[in-house]
Amino acid sequence: MPKGFRFDLLAKSGYVARGAVFLLVAGLALFSGVAGGKPETKSALSTLLGQPLGRIWVGLIGIGLLGFVAWRLAQSLADSDGHGRDTKAIAIRTVFFGSAVVYLGLAGYALGHALFSGGGSEGSGEKGLAEWIMSQPLGAYLAMAVGLGFIIGGFVTAAKGITRKFERYLRLADASGVVTMVCVYGLVARGVVFAITGIFFAYAGFRVDPEQAGSMADALEWVRRLPFGAILYIAVAVGLAAFGIYNLVEARYRVVHSPSLDDVKHSIPTPGH
Repeated sequence: MPKGFRFDLLAKSGYVARGAVFLLVAGLALFSGVAGGKPETKSALSTLLGQPLGRIWVGLIGIGLLGFVAWRLAQSLADSDGHGRDTKAIAIRTVFFGSAVVYLGLAGYALGHALFSGGGSEGSGEKGLAEWIMSQPLGAYLAMAVGLGFIIGGFVTAAKGITRKFERYLRLADASGVVTMVCVYGLVARGVVFAITGIFFAYAGFRVDPEQAGSMADALEWVRRLPFGAILYIAVAVGLAAFGIYNLVEARYRVVHSPSLDDVKHSIPTPGH
């Protein structure tokens, strides 16, 4: 990194942007009858566009998300968190790289809508991704594999909260207080929604039908249809708000190590290692 460059500010602006997106999603989930939008990331940004100074806010979120993409790339390619190069570490870093790709698309959507009147499609990103994957050779099997990855990612996210492993990267003074419990709640809720989305995705691959792939809104609607669904729906929606707050906590207290070219060279597995 150039001397004097504050990579930590880039990364933390990304956490702020992601936190803002999930707080918006949670707001749509809790007040969908009033707001009129689906509780998913693109719909949340589209709803924000209709507010005073909407394009400015969405543009700032888009810029912040580019910072989050840079941080995810640092975590995956330069191993900024020091996971290592064993099989488990490579799996974790691969998930980080996938996250970078997803948020790059969301950043492009935000910036496109902030700068132009028609910056992109407002449809479910999951359905579009499923359609693209299924157009590839062995696409149905790839879609099922991606769905399985989402499911595993959901369990890992929830476990990260339950085991409180996220604390090792935070300089948080009160490790047993309300803030920590909010972070745990948010990670578990996000993990549940992620896993349900993965089930929809895998089912879409099994049926060879991209329309079966579900978004975050579809996952929440599925929860609503369960026994005691209304209560569970509210619990998960509030949990997504807690996940948004968790990101704001990360923005304030996250330990961020700036990557270098040497880090990238040393973090890439080589034959025989």
